[in-house]
Amino acid sequence: MRNVTSEQVIARMRLENPWWDSRPEISASILKYTPRPYLELFQPLVEDRSIRRAVVLLGPRRVGKTVMIHHSIQRLMNKGIDPKMIFYITVDHPLYNGLGLEELLALYNKAAGTDFTKDACYVFFDEIQYLRNWEIHLKAIVDSWESVKCIASGSAAAALRMKSSESGAGRFTDFLLPPLTFYEYLSLLDCSELVEIGHSRAEDFSTDNIERLNTLFIDYINYGGFPEVALSEEIRKDPGRYVKSDIIDKVLLRDLPGLYGIQDIQELNYLFTTLAYNTAGEVSLGELSMNSGASKNTLKRYIDYLEAAFLIRIVHRLDRNARRFKRARCFKVYLTNPSIRSALFQPVYSEDEFMGAMVETAVFSQWFHSNSPLYYSRWKSGEVDIVHLNPLQKVISAIEIKWSDRFYSNPGELRSLFSFCHENNQTSAIVTTRTKTGRIQIKNVNIEFVPASLYCFALGYNIIHSQRFQGDSNGIPTF
Repeated sequence: MRNVTSEQVIARMRLENPWWDSRPEISASILKYTPRPYLELFQPLVEDRSIRRAVVLLGPRRVGKTVMIHHSIQRLMNKGIDPKMIFYITVDHPLYNGLGLEELLALYNKAAGTDFTKDACYVFFDEIQYLRNWEIHLKAIVDSWESVKCIASGSAAAALRMKSSESGAGRFTDFLLPPLTFYEYLSLLDCSELVEIGHSRAEDFSTDNIERLNTLFIDYINYGGFPEVALSEEIRKDPGRYVKSDIIDKVLLRDLPGLYGIQDIQELNYLFTTLAYNTAGEVSLGELSMNSGASKNTLKRYIDYLEAAFLIRIVHRLDRNARRFKRARCFKVYLTNPSIRSALFQPVYSEDEFMGAMVETAVFSQWFHSNSPLYYSRWKSGEVDIVHLNPLQKVISAIEIKWSDRFYSNPGELRSLFSFCHENNQTSAIVTTRTKTGRIQIKNVNIEFVPASLYCFALGYNIIHSQRFQGDSNGIPTF
């Protein structure tokens, strides 16, 4: 039986790193994609050599991690970094099977004619989760060679986050690349000029064509989460096939659910489909258990896995006084981007009965990267969709997500919002609309009315352009 030779491995490395031997450029197939604005947050972490840390790029499947890595490499070369001091490798390629990270680095020395132990270099390990005990190997490299700046990425997001947290404390910096925000979606389509950029507050953003913006917003809800779906008319004809086979099934079946003690994949799939259909709805473990026949503890493990895999996000409930319940029986579940539901079931349209839930899901998906402490408040006679708390657990803002202009004309109907604001000494709140913008003071509360599409754009823009996630009185990240 013939074994793979080191010469074959080196030949593959040279193929993956064409900038070593030719003009220092990334292939046209990569550069044709517009860089995601999140590159502006990722690149400083890549270039920072002041502390010995590896960057671990996390995120759902098909959100553009590999493309962003190559855009990052191009920026390094544009800044004058010697192309041979940049090493990219797809760890899951069969030729590298059985090789550890240090062995790959030794072969990199031979392939590029470098010495990583002495010369400052940048090493990108793509799909690193396919290497057994990757976190131990990566930590060893960080500890052993100051000259090596490591960047690792992978699609098995749940496994990566678990291993990174367990073994990489103090040595790894996690960077989450979420599905497309609405701001990024418009940028990729060259339509961001529809919105006039304001300051940090949502009401400072404006548009002269709300009808066109809303049309694109509905397209975003249906197709906008993943770059390939957003940019391909062919995939849009059957997004369910692409999203289900390339994204969801691989997460549920291949991305190491065994780490979470999950044995029944069919049961996991049923739960996810149920939660996806009811995105933005309140659920309880008791109700889910009764409907599925699975125990509450089993369902809790499933939900933990789905959240770690970046498919869903759990939002916990507060009472009218903005306090957590001692026994949290209910919570809300949101898909990390609304296009998953549209792909699994069917697209929604402006007057669809599910449109309200999809708009609410779209708003929450803009917050995906920020890890802001968001909750909802629900009590016997009322509910507020989003409550933003500061680190001291005091209310910063209250937000009602609507896909209707009705409350702009009849603000007195927002009884639950006024009740919550009075109870928590809030003098302002935000209510989203379909098309209306304006401000009104009623019952000693200043209500800002902002179209939901404009609000989502402002959230995505500010989260990317602000280096710190802190809320102003309206719950919008500020600079």
